[in-house]
Amino acid sequence: MAKKNKKEINRRDFLKAGGISAVAATVAMTGCKPKTSVSSGRGSSIEAPTDKMTYRINHNTGDVVSLLGYGCMRWPLRQRADGDGEEVDQEAVNELVDYAIAHGVNYFDTAPVYVRGWSETATGIALKRHPREKFFVATKASNQRGNNTREGGIAMYERSMRELQVDYLDYYLLHNVGASLESFNDRFIHTGLLDYFLKEREAGRIRNLGWSFHGDVKVFDHILAMDVHWDFVQIQLNYQDWQHAEAPRNVNAEYLYAELLKKNVPVVIMEPLLGGRLARVPVQALTMMKEIRPDDTAAQWAFRYAGTPENVLSVLSGMVYMEHLQENIRTYSPLTPLNEQEYEMLEQATDILVDSDYIQCTECQYCMPCPYGLDIPGVFGHYNRCVSAGRILKNSNDDNYRKARREFLIGYDRSVPKLRQAGHCIACDQCLPKCPQRVNITQEMRRVDQYVEELRQK
Repeated sequence: MAKKNKKEINRRDFLKAGGISAVAATVAMTGCKPKTSVSSGRGSSIEAPTDKMTYRINHNTGDVVSLLGYGCMRWPLRQRADGDGEEVDQEAVNELVDYAIAHGVNYFDTAPVYVRGWSETATGIALKRHPREKFFVATKASNQRGNNTREGGIAMYERSMRELQVDYLDYYLLHNVGASLESFNDRFIHTGLLDYFLKEREAGRIRNLGWSFHGDVKVFDHILAMDVHWDFVQIQLNYQDWQHAEAPRNVNAEYLYAELLKKNVPVVIMEPLLGGRLARVPVQALTMMKEIRPDDTAAQWAFRYAGTPENVLSVLSGMVYMEHLQENIRTYSPLTPLNEQEYEMLEQATDILVDSDYIQCTECQYCMPCPYGLDIPGVFGHYNRCVSAGRILKNSNDDNYRKARREFLIGYDRSVPKLRQAGHCIACDQCLPKCPQRVNITQEMRRVDQYVEELRQK
């Protein structure tokens, strides 16, 4: 009974729909006129609203921020004209950014390390075509990969403004803190970089200073308790991670959100879909969702969950495809907050998810490139999609064994070239410290390879 009471209290705090603080506003359209309809999946079309986006107010600066934020980690790529590798498809990026701004999205989150180091440049080119007051840009001090000097950190910060073609940053984050207190101190305290960024905030070149978190709760508590005014903090929050975050990779979002709420620190949300896994949930979970809202996708449920808490400033989504951008705009135009029945259902859906064989990879690409050419996110992504579809076989007596076996193996070879598959992992472990989810990549690659070999032998 005590456990149930605790849940009831947490649920009421979580569902303070009355404090949503939505602001009705119209964002001026600039650039080319985009298409405004999207298939509903039922053979008809639904207009994507241009004037119904839900907004939240940043009480530190008064910024009116779109609840849907654009995560610029995965911009579309294309083959170079000379055939020598890939490059960002700038025309596609421009089209996505134009559509987002025309439909009320005004928060864009990037980093020096995103999209193989190309994201800031591509994002800057797309945003420069719009009036500066129409968007907020966020980027990060991504100095965690062996560049722990004051000079290197300042150079990265200055380069970010050049690449983004701005003379101030709306939101600047100490990137991916949480691995250890020693790492945080080495990156930002001993180098004096935190002091430097605080002075930049005083000068107005950084309007909001915060940090993004993955890792040890002790590091989270320490940074939050510092004698520093944090303007915002970015955390991983979704309905699985609310009470079932995978330790030691992450901390329950219920705790993180509650602590930030106590301090009145606005929250930016990353991984609302948990690397896409909450967009392709097992059929049992999807059936429960459809019983309540037949027309909604699993992704819409996840975004509504992430956007409901009143202290959430913006929910980031890495939208590579126009249809994803359109669906997310519709979900937040305006947001329909979760109610009690829906929250109860998602708790049941979570029980199904945490009892599955998922590899806790969000396909963020931080582990890439693999020095031996393996496609780590591709391997895990294919395996997880088969988990979602109920296609992971326990033994040869499973129903539809032959069909499921064939689908897995053919799909694996199509999505991941043979020389980039799990069987070629030599367990060098160079990827392990790069993973923000703290996935034991070597161990999981071995598990996938063993499963593949079992299917092939049978």
